[in-house]
Amino acid sequence: MSFAQRANFYDTHCLRCRHTVYQVDRVGPLKDFTFFHSQCFKCAVCGTKLTLKNYYNNQNSQVDKEVYCQSHVPKITPGQIDGNAVGIRTALSVPKSQTYVNEQIRAGGRANIDNEAMLIKSVLNTSTSHPPPSNGHSTSNHSDYKYGRYDASALHIQHALKQTVLQKGYKREAKPITEYLDKAEQEELERIHREEEDRLYQKFASQREQEDKRLKEEFKEEWEKELEKLTAKFEKDMSKRRSKDDVKVLTVKHLKEKEEFEKNMTIKREKKKESVTRKLLEHERAATAALVDKQSKEMMSLINERKIEHMMTQLGDEREEDVPELHEYPAQPPPPSPATVGKIEIYDDPEVFSEVDQLAIQVAQEDQKTFTDLIRQLLGNYASDVEKARTIFRWITVKNLNQMNFEDGVRTDTPMGLLRGIKYGTESYHVLFKRLCSYAGLHCVVIKGYSKSAGYQPGVKFEDNRFRNSWNAVYVAGAWRFVQCNWGARHLVNAKEVPKPGNKNKSDSLRYEYDDHYFLTDSKEFIYEFFPLQPEWQLLRHPITLQEFEELPFVRSLFFRYGLCFPDEDTKAVMHTDSTGAATIRIGMPTHMQSSLIFHYNLKFYDNDGDTYEGVSLKRFVMQSVVGNMVAFRVHAPTSGALLLDIFANAVTPREYLTGEPMKFKSVCKFKIVCRDLQTVMVPLPDCASGEWGPMKANRLFGLIPVTHPDALIFCNRELEVQFRMSRPLTDFMATLHRNGTEEKRLGKYVSHSVSGELVTVRITFPEEGQYGMDVYTREVQRGEHESNEKHLLTHCCKYLINSSKKN
Repeated sequence: MSFAQRANFYDTHCLRCRHTVYQVDRVGPLKDFTFFHSQCFKCAVCGTKLTLKNYYNNQNSQVDKEVYCQSHVPKITPGQIDGNAVGIRTALSVPKSQTYVNEQIRAGGRANIDNEAMLIKSVLNTSTSHPPPSNGHSTSNHSDYKYGRYDASALHIQHALKQTVLQKGYKREAKPITEYLDKAEQEELERIHREEEDRLYQKFASQREQEDKRLKEEFKEEWEKELEKLTAKFEKDMSKRRSKDDVKVLTVKHLKEKEEFEKNMTIKREKKKESVTRKLLEHERAATAALVDKQSKEMMSLINERKIEHMMTQLGDEREEDVPELHEYPAQPPPPSPATVGKIEIYDDPEVFSEVDQLAIQVAQEDQKTFTDLIRQLLGNYASDVEKARTIFRWITVKNLNQMNFEDGVRTDTPMGLLRGIKYGTESYHVLFKRLCSYAGLHCVVIKGYSKSAGYQPGVKFEDNRFRNSWNAVYVAGAWRFVQCNWGARHLVNAKEVPKPGNKNKSDSLRYEYDDHYFLTDSKEFIYEFFPLQPEWQLLRHPITLQEFEELPFVRSLFFRYGLCFPDEDTKAVMHTDSTGAATIRIGMPTHMQSSLIFHYNLKFYDNDGDTYEGVSLKRFVMQSVVGNMVAFRVHAPTSGALLLDIFANAVTPREYLTGEPMKFKSVCKFKIVCRDLQTVMVPLPDCASGEWGPMKANRLFGLIPVTHPDALIFCNRELEVQFRMSRPLTDFMATLHRNGTEEKRLGKYVSHSVSGELVTVRITFPEEGQYGMDVYTREVQRGEHESNEKHLLTHCCKYLINSSKKN
């Protein structure tokens, strides 16, 4: 296979399962152009889930392209340099001309410490009392030194280096903006910008006044012409009539026509006014965005100039190009390109921002008259670009700008005047985020495109402007990363109303909800909901088309928060049934979430929202089951047409589930199920409790282990015994039997249960052949229960689908 053929094959196929790898679920390229599905990216020996931070390749073999965990990667024997370690051999032969840095590591000969060389910089900054030996040679005094022993062809090390670089870049102590930019100078530039805005808003007001005047004159003229025609017609008809009755009839008719005319003209005028206002607002938004873009560049230029001046003053005669710190953050916005590492490599828990978030919440409850004041309050002593972006994001999500009350005639030099663009609708969350980023010295852009937003359903085509949207990309942690402030904003909880600005009587118990998914969202996840008009701003190595975007499954942020995935590569937004009317949706769960995730679903007709068919709930035409780390929803369409399957999830502890309290489920994904030609009559499932089928639920939440029947579907004769083993104390078991067309009370005498030690046995004698459903209920033994009369209600444990026949 040629080099080009090999690259082409591995660009589209997973090394592990050999199925097609799509860009939104791709890990790689790794060793020799290899790729993996994210769910296939596991150790070849033990199956441990891997990431780009902790995977290893076999350095003993160029042929072995598999990935391993640290415990199972084949080790290079002591003193061995294999044929692939050319970089090591070269490093060993380098003369000892430099004490710390091997100049031949980088292209161009001369050592260059750029903004990505934080690992080397950390070595430079270590204590000089124990300098590492040059060129990777160990000495008796430094036998534990390991730098320089591996070359850049060892991809697992290369990725580890990048993670170290990023973490050091994030945690590095940098200088806050207050140290090199005078507040008065920033305020002066803001004052100039505010005057420009004043002139722009005056222009907007003048244009609106002119349009309003033009519309009034236009409708007045049209009104008079149409009224003149109506009057002339009435007079003409009157001239032909002589009797009093005719005159009376004509007069009444004329009055009705005049009334109808006035009503229609009023509606027409309001529609015309609405259309003109909408066009003016679009123009004003574009003009405001253009002005903010210009002003943001000017603010960034000021910040960069003062930063360089400050550094050069401190460094004296050293040349600017010799000082790497001056270039840690790019002076000019880099071109759009995919990030080399994901969000989880920057932070894996929002709690790392607890102090930053709390500061943003505090500042949001106070008043500021200038953006300079606002930013300096928000940033505090934070100098990291990630922390800067975070505090701005959290301030906007907390501020709840859509519900702020603006008084008429508000002055521009007041706290509310600061956000007048929000009041007039000319400035969006995204433009405001871009503006504030420039005050903090961050590159930011506003991206326009389509989104699967409110009102969107799977299968809808993006043929008009209904689902147009805007969002941001901010340059932090060495790459462009997505931010969606509008979707990240959430309401205030545990409070009757949002505290008013300046209110000093704030409660410490208030908690602000937001969606962390929309801060620095990975491009492979962002593309499921947002499609930019410019392909390069997909920030994907292989951009997709609009049609492919439409075909992607319709998912919500919770899908990614729970770490879910689609293991079947043919899972699309629109799923077509087979000849029996069946279609299956499979969702993969991460190992650490299997014990806590509870799924639910809703099925209704796609076009009319009806959720019943011939009096039967459509939910009974879906079989939800869990096997291992996979939850499956098998839909059997009762009739030809289109259905909408909405899948919900919630993460709960077994204790929360056992209390019997109502659980709130949130949508994680939706699918359109299309059945073109139904050739089989499908009967509904027995009317059991809602939720998944099979004993996995009993095992996860109750510690009730299935002994005899581990699957959801059972085939048996007229008698059946189902046994479980208790791994913790349970009591008060109950089993109920269900069958279509038969009352539950009539079936009660055919099912019983017994408990012997840890063994629970359910016995069924079926009255006749057919399909049955069996529900099992129980509850845990509570501490002190024997001394108290209070008991928790029985909780649904699991259910089985049973086919009874004489032949089995």
